[in-house]
Amino acid sequence: MNPVKRMHNRLERLQKHLDRESPMLVSVVGRFRKLDDISRELGLLQNDESYATQISWWPLVSVLGTFSAGKSSFINSYLGLDVQDTGNQAVDDRFTVLTYSGDSDADVRTLPGIALDGDPRFPFYQISKDIEDVSEGEGDRIDSYLQMKAVPSEQLRGKILIDSPGFDADEQRKATLKITDHIIDLSDLVLVLFDARHPEPGAMQDTLEHLVKGSQRRNDSSKFLFILNQIDTSAKEDNMEEIVAAWHKSLVQSGLNAGRFYVIFNEAAATPVEDEAVWERYLKKREVDYAEITKRMKDIDIDRVYRIIGSLESLSNQIEQQAIPQLQVAMKRWKKRVIITDLVLILPLIIGAVILAFMTGFSDFIISSVQANPLIGMVGGAFMLLLIYLLHQFIRSKLANSMAKKLNTEDSFGNIANAFRKSTRWWRSIFSSTPSGWGGSVRKKLDAIRSDIDNYVQSLNDQYTSPAGKEDNG
Repeated sequence: MNPVKRMHNRLERLQKHLDRESPMLVSVVGRFRKLDDISRELGLLQNDESYATQISWWPLVSVLGTFSAGKSSFINSYLGLDVQDTGNQAVDDRFTVLTYSGDSDADVRTLPGIALDGDPRFPFYQISKDIEDVSEGEGDRIDSYLQMKAVPSEQLRGKILIDSPGFDADEQRKATLKITDHIIDLSDLVLVLFDARHPEPGAMQDTLEHLVKGSQRRNDSSKFLFILNQIDTSAKEDNMEEIVAAWHKSLVQSGLNAGRFYVIFNEAAATPVEDEAVWERYLKKREVDYAEITKRMKDIDIDRVYRIIGSLESLSNQIEQQAIPQLQVAMKRWKKRVIITDLVLILPLIIGAVILAFMTGFSDFIISSVQANPLIGMVGGAFMLLLIYLLHQFIRSKLANSMAKKLNTEDSFGNIANAFRKSTRWWRSIFSSTPSGWGGSVRKKLDAIRSDIDNYVQSLNDQYTSPAGKEDNG
């Protein structure tokens, strides 16, 4: 099966799945396909690519942090099952994708990384290629980076939960960071856990740099929840506020200006202190924060729909407001360089040839030959024009390829370099300022997609809000 047909079938399967789970998203897939058609005409996407495959269509929660932050304990507590191994050392060096098994009587079943890399229904489809790009030879070791567990927990019904290896525990750091960034991009909710038992936040500076600073550069930073885990260890000294303040200060210094900050601990594994008032205060704080965290996890299906619709709108805007202007600027520079190079190379050649012809007397021979047989003049003139045209085409092609190498190839809206090459193909005039595949009709198609997006958002809002009162909804 060729890649184009494979992509078509993949989107068809996606729509069939969504028809059962979330009917509204079926039509959203259709709008993604319309956006794909626009971008293929522009050259931003290849025929076997789709924007719909760049996002996760399943509600996705990721749990990140250092190896001692209690990620696995938190997940086990949330699921009500001992699914993940726990301990004070790095007990698992792979990303674990937890999915609902659908059989309450079944045991937890562990599947290798290839189960994720080879299945387009999951958010790690062909991730091995990305791993190979950043760490040569590691793409074939996908089972060393990923595993999937089918878990009979109702908490996983309708969502995917990802447990990460210790952020500072994996030797294959480049590949691990690549997968981490991929997970963050796809997640509807990102829980970043830190260990309250380490009193010096500065010891985790590398983690803070990647997870905290990285989150602040995103337009979806509100999906990050920063959690100080195992705060119960401070109950004996009763200094929870001081530890929380130290960590919060460190996060702020690392650039945190969005996202919530929580403190929790595993109540089942904690040892109460003698002072009942202190312990009650710790329990109450834990209860409130844990309830807020789990509510956000419960509500991610709503977040997921808004996220997907928002992604569609963002891509539509990026194509018109970023991709097209970038192409127009590049085409203008290319035209200027082609004209200058033509003047510098071709014009002197023509002038030099004419001067040489007159100096050698060859011009007299040409004139007499043309007078004797005008056809010779026509053929000769056509030949000269062809040489000039071929040289011009060679110059514009070389300049276009040189400029294309300096353009981005991995923007979220597609490959701007490929779109530039398409807009500078040999049959297109250098004086055209309109990118290939762009025009008023395409702009109208984008407007129609954005209009549909507004209708989707309004329909969603009507399900969860009633600003004017229920009697006005309908």
